[in-house]
Amino acid sequence: MKNILILASGAIAKQFIERIGTNRVAENRYFVTYHKADTLPQKIGANITLIESDPTSFSKLNTIMEETRFSTLFIVLEDAEETRYVLKNLALIKSKTSIILINQWDDFEVDITLKHLSIIHANELIASHLYDKLPNVPLLAQNIGLKEGEIMEVYVPFGSAYAFRHIGSIVQRNWKIAALYRDGRQLLPTNTTMIRPNDTLLIVGKPIVLYGVYKTINRRKGIFPEPFGKDIYLILDLKYDAKQALLYLKESIYLTQKLENKSLFVRILHPQNFALLQELRKHESKAVTLFVNYKDEEITTVLEQDIQTHNIGLVMNSINTFESSSIKDTLYGVKKLVFLFGDTPLYNIKSTIVLMGENAKMESISSLAFDISEAFGFRLSLGDFDPTGDFDNRQMIIEHYETLAEIFNITLHIEQKVTNPIREIFKMKNILQVAPFEKSLSHLTLKKLISKKIEDFLLASTQHPKLLVPYDDIV
Repeated sequence: MKNILILASGAIAKQFIERIGTNRVAENRYFVTYHKADTLPQKIGANITLIESDPTSFSKLNTIMEETRFSTLFIVLEDAEETRYVLKNLALIKSKTSIILINQWDDFEVDITLKHLSIIHANELIASHLYDKLPNVPLLAQNIGLKEGEIMEVYVPFGSAYAFRHIGSIVQRNWKIAALYRDGRQLLPTNTTMIRPNDTLLIVGKPIVLYGVYKTINRRKGIFPEPFGKDIYLILDLKYDAKQALLYLKESIYLTQKLENKSLFVRILHPQNFALLQELRKHESKAVTLFVNYKDEEITTVLEQDIQTHNIGLVMNSINTFESSSIKDTLYGVKKLVFLFGDTPLYNIKSTIVLMGENAKMESISSLAFDISEAFGFRLSLGDFDPTGDFDNRQMIIEHYETLAEIFNITLHIEQKVTNPIREIFKMKNILQVAPFEKSLSHLTLKKLISKKIEDFLLASTQHPKLLVPYDDIV
């Protein structure tokens, strides 16, 4: 649940309050401060809490922000002088909350530095919308290049899965981020360029791919397992999973029920035990569908067809099944989230852990770590464990995760220890480990026994369940 504070007065604020009360977002809770009765619409939504207070008072505003943790603050005030006082108060409060300021005045200048401040210019916004309604103004660059719409301009909103990520951490296949526009300037990005909310990206590629990228950039966080897909897929290979099949099915049903409007599709391979098969079928329902693979078909083909047909976002399976019959390579190829069952059942999990690794990999998995922690109410930890105690090069990643913690309104626990990360994670209990899903991921070998990389030990133990997030180091 996101808490959003709105400092309101005037006609625009009134329209804004009326709209959020009518078009409800279930994951948001709104707190509206007002000191003029005519600011409020006739009907107030049930998701809105009213606070009669003067936002220009430092003590009152400070009290409001101390009592509730807000992910975003909107300043929608009709008076320019009041707005200046509010900005001064916020500078003194030193909150990390994202601030959106509606500038309604031509001569208004912000002379206070606020790190998380974004300004929306009302007059420019109206003019921009009018311009978009003009004839002969294409949304795509259709009159240059191949003239097929292979160039697109995409705005990055707050809450985007691309916000606060370095460009090098984003897989770009059949498309490319060619330029970035920020604060009226054009930037030619490199792999180290970080995308920020309110940036505009100029992207180039196949038109059908660009439409998919557009949807991904504009899709908000908090709808796990999207943007990888909508529904859940369980693979039960009874050649490996017979003893745990019922438990795995119950865990998958539990996960599906914890998420909203999701369906579970179960593919059963090698159904040798028909008594077990009948027991599994008892759990079929409107939201749970079982498919049995009786024929000696090519398993990878069946899995790919299932995943494409049912818009799968998350695939669940055991480590043994994952490593059998080229299933791992198939799942890597379709770029879906993968959940590997562990000895600890999913409904006993209390915490999510991300172990510090390479910068690009850490950024690529960060949104999903926050997303699943929010969806299930898990405690989220960032484990920076290093045998040499070399923590100096981690600050950029720590700041990235701290910024996402503010957006998701989640408390992030950062653990730094001079210790072996593999030994440390084996000591932990009731955790879900979030890690990158790389093409090179494989079982522990004699060669890897001397490795210091945590990813080389991911499949070595079934102690903890794991969530693998697709990662491609070719960018």
